[in-house]
Amino acid sequence: MGRGPRGAGRPPRRLLPLLLLLGLARGAAAAPGADDVCATCHEHATCKQRDGKKMCICKYGFVGNGRTQCNDKNECQFGATVVCGNHTSCHNTLGGFYCICLEGYRATNNNKTFIPNDGTFCTDVDECEVSGLCRQGGRCVNTHGSFECYCLDGYLPKSGPEPFHPTRDATSCTEIDCGAPPEVPDGYIIGNYTSRLGSQVRYTCKEGFLSDSEDTVSSCTALGTWESPKLNCQEISCGRPPEVQHAVLVGNPSSSLGSVAHYVCQEGFESPGGKITSVCTEKGTWRESTLMCTEIITEINDVSVFNNTCVRWQVNPGRINSRIVYVIHIKGQRLDPVASVHEETVNLTTASRTPEVCLDLYQGTNYTMSISTAPPTHSVPAVIGFQTAVKQTIGNISIFNETCLRWRSMKTADTEEMYLFHVQGQRWYQKEFVQEMTFNITTSSRAPEMCLDLRAGTNYSVGIQALSSGLPAVISLTTQITEPPLPEVDFFAVNGGPLPHLRLRKATEENGPISSYQVLVLPLALQSTFACDSEGPTSFFSNTSGADGYVTAELLARDVPDDTQISIGDRLYYGRYYNAPLKIGNDYCIILRVTSEWNQVRRSTCAVWAQVKDSSLMLQQMVGAGLGSVAVVIVLAFLSFSAM
Repeated sequence: MGRGPRGAGRPPRRLLPLLLLLGLARGAAAAPGADDVCATCHEHATCKQRDGKKMCICKYGFVGNGRTQCNDKNECQFGATVVCGNHTSCHNTLGGFYCICLEGYRATNNNKTFIPNDGTFCTDVDECEVSGLCRQGGRCVNTHGSFECYCLDGYLPKSGPEPFHPTRDATSCTEIDCGAPPEVPDGYIIGNYTSRLGSQVRYTCKEGFLSDSEDTVSSCTALGTWESPKLNCQEISCGRPPEVQHAVLVGNPSSSLGSVAHYVCQEGFESPGGKITSVCTEKGTWRESTLMCTEIITEINDVSVFNNTCVRWQVNPGRINSRIVYVIHIKGQRLDPVASVHEETVNLTTASRTPEVCLDLYQGTNYTMSISTAPPTHSVPAVIGFQTAVKQTIGNISIFNETCLRWRSMKTADTEEMYLFHVQGQRWYQKEFVQEMTFNITTSSRAPEMCLDLRAGTNYSVGIQALSSGLPAVISLTTQITEPPLPEVDFFAVNGGPLPHLRLRKATEENGPISSYQVLVLPLALQSTFACDSEGPTSFFSNTSGADGYVTAELLARDVPDDTQISIGDRLYYGRYYNAPLKIGNDYCIILRVTSEWNQVRRSTCAVWAQVKDSSLMLQQMVGAGLGSVAVVIVLAFLSFSAM
């Protein structure tokens, strides 16, 4: 039998790999799920069909091929501002992220966290809507993401910076108190004042001083200090007095305030309106006189005889203050049986508008008198006739024991004489006061005496006329002041309670002019030893003073209306004294002192106004303390003072 070809019945060697691959492909196709791509997707991927094919795609928030890897995507890597918006912080999570607003901001959806896919963003929080953040006296100002504190008007920052934040700074706002206003050399404060913000004290120069500045006010500023007063008081000096035409300056007058320069007209001139003077004024200049010297023309008229041997006449107004030489010629014929003639010429030089002269004439004589002027003046002689009488006179009047008079009678025999008295009293400080008395006494003494019932502090004119005489004698006297009447007060006794308002009634000026009222505060234990005329009690500025007693208020009498109300401890200035509060728990005596001053004499009387035991903080002091903490005429100050 023959053999077939070599290798017959087996496939060729080169087809074996191909057949092997086809077999594997068929086996794979025949295995269950072999064509399901979605089964191979990563756990953070989803299977989607695109263009007829199934694909594995990583979920939102992951990146990778979808089958073997899907890694978390960090959305915050581009920055919180880009991802979440302004004022945020970004926080990455597995497959996502969320946003949080920074401190001081809040999300517009009112949630703590958000994702800005719905338009949510962070807006500023107004912390100032919460009251009291900046504490007492502070003012809150909102800022982006936070807030700042400033002190209100009337307050100053203390112990820290401004602006401040209450959680990090120790700053506190304290009320402004400017304290005592500054002093001005040779000046003083007018009226009352406090030391609160905006308070003002007004200054003026002392008498005899002048300021070149019209700015007389100092204010309590927001810095807690008083403005520096611009008042510059300089002693007034008017320099040399001005010249007056046809007049000569008399003496060498001072150039200080109130000095008066006197002038006299030159020979042949007169000042019809009166004396020519110029006064140094408070403006530092001489006040020019409105009068001038004019050429003399003399008119003599209204010639009259008085006191039997004296003659008085008047000259025209143009002769005032001009010295004139008068020539008086007299010729008399005696009335007694032994006839005799008295003839005489007398010269009189005077500048008076109503000249008068007493002549040595005979009693019981008929006289003819002519009066004319000597050159350089000219006049028409005035002629008068009169008769002298036999009369008694009063001489050598003297004052003793202040209100008593003694005089000498010119009688030739020890016979009784009636004397008529006319007493008139006036007071410059009390225009409505008039005291007038008319009475008579009869005595045969050659040296009579009389004591008058006169009032204190009064100027008197006393006329004494003998009944047998036509000529009264006039003398002036002044009585000294005595202690003023006891002050009229409503006494209060207070034990631990508030002190009522004290009523100040004006004292009557019976014994002299009332110059001032003072309110004094003394420890109660010193009441029995206090002397009314004592100058011991001093001023009191703060309630920390250790003074045993002090003046708490002084009011000039001319500034006091009747029924004035005074509150002890109201922290105001009365005159130059500070009305300080009473110390709590102490016993005090409140005294009202009335002072009279006249002719360099000072007299005082005192009345106990109130006794305060176990003193408490009075209502008006509480109000004063409350207001004082805001702004401690014033002034007083003034005031301030300049001026609480």
